[in-house]
Amino acid sequence: MASPDHADAASSLPEHWSWFSLLPESASSFTHALGAPFNDQGEKWFFGGHVDALHVFGFAFVLLLLLGFGLATKSRMSNPEDAVLPEAKLTIPTFVELFAGGVYHAMAEMMGKKAAKFFLPLIGTCAFVIFFSNVLGLIPGFLPPTDNLNTTAAMAIVIFVATHVFGIKEQGFANYIKHFLGPIWWLAPLIFVIEVISHLVRPVTLAVRLTANMFADHAVLSAFLGLTGAAIASGIVTVPVYVLGCVVVTVQTLVFTLLSMVYISMAIEHHDHH
Repeated sequence: MASPDHADAASSLPEHWSWFSLLPESASSFTHALGAPFNDQGEKWFFGGHVDALHVFGFAFVLLLLLGFGLATKSRMSNPEDAVLPEAKLTIPTFVELFAGGVYHAMAEMMGKKAAKFFLPLIGTCAFVIFFSNVLGLIPGFLPPTDNLNTTAAMAIVIFVATHVFGIKEQGFANYIKHFLGPIWWLAPLIFVIEVISHLVRPVTLAVRLTANMFADHAVLSAFLGLTGAAIASGIVTVPVYVLGCVVVTVQTLVFTLLSMVYISMAIEHHDHH
């Protein structure tokens, strides 16, 4: 059973509450262990914000859900006869195929088919994780893991590192650095500083944009669910708000993945001059 503190939390539904708040006291110990290395009170992460570890539990839940989707899709794909013929209704394997196919086609148009096939596991995984994390916030009692800067920053840093690692691998270190210097030699020092700053800002903007939009979307949804009263039962207010939430969920997934495609394609593209 949940402790009295958990019961009170469930009844009052504070800002940082979700169904994961009802986990046993061992989860609270895990929360304290997460925050303790960063200050004596254990109240803040390195990136700031309240440490309740709910985004960690939410992210783990999303990964388990995606694992289930992957196993269901693999089961269908293992039978060639079933895999060739499309299903008449929308099922989990069909959704995964449509989603992955949409991401691949967008990547192929922007990066080319060869690069799209190579980077699909990276960018496609980001698309799945971000979309399902965002959708989780539309379910009452759950917080989207993407409304926490620690979650989005981790993914943005992975994209940042991959961009430069594969850029150097594709073009060589010397040629890759030349892209930071510009075509005019006497402006090279200034251009280099500007380019470095612009590249360092990329993961920050990726992470902050996604976090801010999902935090605002979840806050608006929570406010309407908590204040509309009788309108909730009729759906007059909640349906438009949920439609808007679905739009935000989809758009923010597209923005993160499209920008990731742009950054990586720019890094691996060969230039005659900068």
